[in-house]
Amino acid sequence: MTIPDAAANAFSTLLGDRYVTARGIRDQHRAFAGPNTKVAPDAVAFAASTQEVSEIVKICARHKVPIIPFGIGTSMESQVAATRGGLTIDLSRMDQVLEVSAEDLDCTVQAGCTREALNHHIRDMGLMFPIDPGANATLGGMASTRASGTNAVRYGTMMQNVLCLKVVLPDGRIIRTGTRARKSAAGYDLTRLFVGAEGTLGIITEVTLRLYGIPEATSAAICAFPDLESAVNTVILTIQTGIPVARMELMDELMVKGVNDHSKLGLEEKPTLVMEFHGSEEGVKEQALAVQAIAEELGGSDFTWATRPEDRSRIWKARHEAYFACLAMKPGSILMGTDAAVPISRLVDVILETRADIEEHGLLAPIIGHVGDGNFHCSLMVDPENEEEVATAEKLAERISDRAQRMGGTCTGEHGIGLGKREKLVKELGPDAIDVMRTLKMSLDPHNIMNPDKIFLN
Repeated sequence: MTIPDAAANAFSTLLGDRYVTARGIRDQHRAFAGPNTKVAPDAVAFAASTQEVSEIVKICARHKVPIIPFGIGTSMESQVAATRGGLTIDLSRMDQVLEVSAEDLDCTVQAGCTREALNHHIRDMGLMFPIDPGANATLGGMASTRASGTNAVRYGTMMQNVLCLKVVLPDGRIIRTGTRARKSAAGYDLTRLFVGAEGTLGIITEVTLRLYGIPEATSAAICAFPDLESAVNTVILTIQTGIPVARMELMDELMVKGVNDHSKLGLEEKPTLVMEFHGSEEGVKEQALAVQAIAEELGGSDFTWATRPEDRSRIWKARHEAYFACLAMKPGSILMGTDAAVPISRLVDVILETRADIEEHGLLAPIIGHVGDGNFHCSLMVDPENEEEVATAEKLAERISDRAQRMGGTCTGEHGIGLGKREKLVKELGPDAIDVMRTLKMSLDPHNIMNPDKIFLN
């Protein structure tokens, strides 16, 4: 137990029954993916306001209690693992949409508001927030991990869509990192400092976001290819041609077989692209036809596109159910996901080399990816009781990261560093860059209480 009695009493006085030490609640606040998923905090505090978060943090600072910020727990690299025990601060009850400015296309939300809740709130205003990491994550957590997803090829990641933040620092001070203005030259870019910091520098309690108008028309398309190279080259040519595709997702033939078996879809079991286009009715038609021409030139077949919502949902069903299809391929297995990204010109090389690596080592590992921005994932399906298989998968994941870095890319396109990729970050950026990060960390958090051990050893 890392929470001294004096601190525990202070938390109980401040929070009442929202300070919880019950084992069941603590276990619900472990990491669900990545290393150290069995590590639980010593206690959980359910915060209700920014001021309350500040008071909790001040108590932690006085008693040097480790703090783990928690949204809804969907992060992929054990960012919420309580490696040193301590207190998890759960922000899920801070879930309000505080302000929406339809005229300025922005909004401010509390950190515990989920992306689906925000989109439900603004839909009748003709607005949307497009960043979709797959899970119904909290927007504070998405900012903290610099989340991305299927729409990033057109709309960018959280880095491009956060205007400013309200943050509680490790000593309890509350700061605002910027304004709602779309551009600013006012001092250091503190917003970008905290976006992607994975809770190591402070706790994000409010997020001001860019919004977008719901497109007049949306079309979805699906196309099968004779091989991975043809499918990926179609992606590259589409991007290089400047076609404003909104989503561009790849499934290899093994993944297609998996979703066919799981969802009874009847797709051709070949490498497949699933795409989406946003714009005017005429615009989305032109975009789809332009991509169709590229795909057919490269051997694509049965290019099908649709604008009706029910038809689009049917096309996207395969991609949306890929996770569950993977688990069904090998009952009793767990999914170890990789998250490499490369410059678009190296996408064919990295995927083909990775496929050869998978086949050489005999693993079940479907390939999917947000290939429109050079990001792909291998779903390594392993028996958690088979130590040799787990070790083989871990080594393969390392080689995928190394391969992406060798090709000018990154070990993580969207999941973050957390605990699992700290050594890869040193290789990617170099020890001097890590020293700069460590200096920033220690200047703000000299007692190292804010989500310790994440991103780099500290």
